[in-house]
Amino acid sequence: MRPLSLFTRTGAAPAQATQAAPQPTPAMTAAAAPAAAVEEPPLTVAQRAARARKAKLRAEQAEQAARQGTAAPRARVARKRRDPAPSRIAYKLHRLWLTPMFRTGLLRIALPLLLGFALAHGYLGDPARRGAIYASLADLRQSVKSRPEFMVRLVSIEGASPEVADLIRTRFPLELPVSSFDLDLEVLQAEIAELDVLESAALRIRPGGVLEIAVLQRQPAALWRSGEGLVLLDRKGNQIGAIERRAQRPDLPLLAGAGAQDRVDEALALVHAARPIAARLRGLVRIGRRRWDLVLAGGATIRLPERDPIPALAQVIALDEAQDLLARAILSVDMRNPLRPTIRLAPGAEAQMRRIKAIEMGEKS
Repeated sequence: MRPLSLFTRTGAAPAQATQAAPQPTPAMTAAAAPAAAVEEPPLTVAQRAARARKAKLRAEQAEQAARQGTAAPRARVARKRRDPAPSRIAYKLHRLWLTPMFRTGLLRIALPLLLGFALAHGYLGDPARRGAIYASLADLRQSVKSRPEFMVRLVSIEGASPEVADLIRTRFPLELPVSSFDLDLEVLQAEIAELDVLESAALRIRPGGVLEIAVLQRQPAALWRSGEGLVLLDRKGNQIGAIERRAQRPDLPLLAGAGAQDRVDEALALVHAARPIAARLRGLVRIGRRRWDLVLAGGATIRLPERDPIPALAQVIALDEAQDLLARAILSVDMRNPLRPTIRLAPGAEAQMRRIKAIEMGEKS
């Protein structure tokens, strides 16, 4: 059954159209043979007529080319149509540009910074301009430093004796007035605190241009007779200063011996325990960096043990209170072994003791 044309209005029209169709020529049949091998959908009468005309035209062109001895024109090669979809890189760049953070950072931060850097580099590239800028900054800094509110005109030393205050002013002279910007308070404070007589120091600038130096002096607790003379020590064994004569500080206990300056706290504890015999006590001697000897008036000594010296000293004090031991002519009381105390008499007292014992024995006989 033949398909109906779109122009068919009555039943007789298809027959007339069929009769009016031209008969195919052998050339048209040969040209259309390859196309017949492919199964195509049914065509209308108008489409078949158009194909026939195109086939006839191509056949005529081929015959004309054969007569002229030229090759038939090649069929047009179909151009590959460009894919309208973007590439992967273009897609990613487009998505990155649509990111608000990237767009804001690029337009508001990166580009202004780059432009400012380029302008500054171009302006400061001239050495003369750089020198002028440096000179202006130096003048501005000097004018700020020289303002009256930043000038120090007075030094106040708090917590120090007159001798220590004079020592600080002598060791660390300041040319007043001076700008507070030229004073390195941390370095100056560290240098002042290194003085032997000071335990700590604090510096600050008070309103009115006053540099306040607040110090804490070390309090002398003992005298140490060293190879260089008499040295003042505090409770921690720090050297405070030196004196020329013992009579300058008779209120301080006298220490001697190597290592005595490292055990000032032990010496002070022994002095405190020896208060009942303080009138006879002349000083303490460190023996072999291990133990102490108490030196009494007249040259007598109390030899204390290395461990627990205070209980041993208490035994000697008890004997003195009971028998007036230390008032006798003795050379030493050896308490290095507290279980066996040993008393060494003076040479004259030993002979007298022997005579007394002989008399007592004669009376008994």
